[in-house]
Amino acid sequence: MNAKTNETQHDPRWAAVLARDPAADEQFVYAVRTTGIYCRPSSVSRLPRPENVVFFDSAEQAEAAGFRPSKRAATDQTDLARQHAALVERVCRQIAQADQPPSLHELALESGMSPWHLHRIFKAVTGLTPKAWANANRADRVRSRLVQPQGQSASITDVMYDSGFNSNSRFYETSGKLLGMKPSDYRKGGTNADIHFAVGECFLGAILVAQSQRGVCAILLGDDPNQLVQDLQDQFHSARLIGGDAQFERLIAQVVGFIEAPGIGLDLPLDLQGTAFQQRVWQALAQIPPGSTVSYAEIAQRIGAPKSFRAVAQACGANSLAVAIPCHRVVRSDGGLSGYRWGAERKRQLLDREARENACNSLALEKP
Repeated sequence: MNAKTNETQHDPRWAAVLARDPAADEQFVYAVRTTGIYCRPSSVSRLPRPENVVFFDSAEQAEAAGFRPSKRAATDQTDLARQHAALVERVCRQIAQADQPPSLHELALESGMSPWHLHRIFKAVTGLTPKAWANANRADRVRSRLVQPQGQSASITDVMYDSGFNSNSRFYETSGKLLGMKPSDYRKGGTNADIHFAVGECFLGAILVAQSQRGVCAILLGDDPNQLVQDLQDQFHSARLIGGDAQFERLIAQVVGFIEAPGIGLDLPLDLQGTAFQQRVWQALAQIPPGSTVSYAEIAQRIGAPKSFRAVAQACGANSLAVAIPCHRVVRSDGGLSGYRWGAERKRQLLDREARENACNSLALEKP
């Protein structure tokens, strides 16, 4: 037995390969020097000789070293993605059905894996940590209970207990962060909330930017500035709308600058008001780089809800933060632009500008 064989056989990762342990699939891959391919530990491919094996922490590292995925590895990856999507769906259901938000340890114990492993998979699939998803789900429950048809609204106390809170202080502290205002004010459509706003111009036409105490809560596009103000009033019908001062004008200039040159980025606090599902979609949209597009079906896959592409489209339509949450980068599976809250032509213009900027940047990099 040579030294390399002995070293591999005493490596705990080799034991996982021999056991074809699926729990190790997210921890490492193994490559085979004689074939130039790599596999995941659970692969049912023929086992190699241990002296020919080299371990990598990820598939990316194996490919960087010159190895290529085996056909079986590609199939394994697809199956693994399905398993992860199903796992996350079960965890989301467990969170939604619990009276109190389960801890990460409790979720991991129910899922049969380590907290670290579950946290990593959940965030990779949904774009949110389990805690962030639980908070978004709790906010959704609070909103739905606070805003109901006349005569059916529950008392604030009932909402508190129905949402899994056991004390007034904890409820008001947490719900204030979730809603951006007191629960009673939210029920009244934003009473006592201050919304600062300003209207400007960009190459897309008129633009309105509004900011609450938590962050930018609306970026609206249109042809008529007065209509944009009316849209803001409809969205926050009982809030105090305050015209922006000189300092706020700088904020709108920052947003307009980002629209003109998307590559500079937009680093602003955002006040995202949406359901847990909508926030999962918006988090996924925020990961799409300028100049790129993905389909509604791809976004549905990324958030672990592959059959929910229509709901993804509805979440895009509910987005009130144009360009900051780039729903214009989502297209039909055939590449068609489909709908856009602020008009298909604006969607085309945004994508065209991003494509031109990427092309200019590429040419600049190619110059000696």
